[in-house]
Amino acid sequence: MAEIHDVYPKYLRISAYLLGLIESGELAPGAEVPSERELAARWKVARPTAAKALNVLRRQGIVETRRGSGTYVAERGVLMRESAPRYGSSALAGESVTVLRAEVVEGPREVTDSLGVPARSRVIVRTTLRESASAGTRLITCWFPGGFAEPATLLLGSDPLPCEVRRYLESAVGRVTAVVRESVGARLATEDERRHLALPHPAAVLVVRRVGLDAGRVALEYREITHPPGQWCAQEYFTSSAANFRR
Repeated sequence: MAEIHDVYPKYLRISAYLLGLIESGELAPGAEVPSERELAARWKVARPTAAKALNVLRRQGIVETRRGSGTYVAERGVLMRESAPRYGSSALAGESVTVLRAEVVEGPREVTDSLGVPARSRVIVRTTLRESASAGTRLITCWFPGGFAEPATLLLGSDPLPCEVRRYLESAVGRVTAVVRESVGARLATEDERRHLALPHPAAVLVVRRVGLDAGRVALEYREITHPPGQWCAQEYFTSSAANFRR
């Protein structure tokens, strides 16, 4: 998978590759997943490495092993979002990404509540300004549990990540986002938002708040995406009942 760079252990790159096949519908619920032997041969790794990759998905309930048969995509829709994200924040081709902030701070109450951690816990905050001809300009602030600082060191770097933040986070911590809860609203822009988005005072902005949880409903990320006025956000997405249509 091209976006999973060599900064990640091989077993996490393999699990991310399989997860991509499952999320896209290429491997539908009930479909057999490549075996340890097949993965080891394809990725030129030892079988224990391939087994470790499958185990990452197995622990999250994404795949299940049937004795004497093989490993299959779990029937339950663990990867189907409770609210399918409609306002995309993934990196786009040719997009300019500027890291404005990346540090560990005391989490605001709204953030700690959303992440399910005690009030005033230390959390990671990462803010980026993204600009592209197709999607316009957007300001994205991501918050993560402070414990992710050690395994996901690039979150605190001043350079753009080598892939979309969710992909990097999942690869770094060995957990995957199974549910996304999203809410959308409008409000007046803050002083920082007006400065970074070059807005007049006052100005309204569209704000998308998103919480990503793993299969155990434990939060991995809280994200706030701010769009300036007059900018349309369009994205095609599938509902949880459209698995057959995706194939």
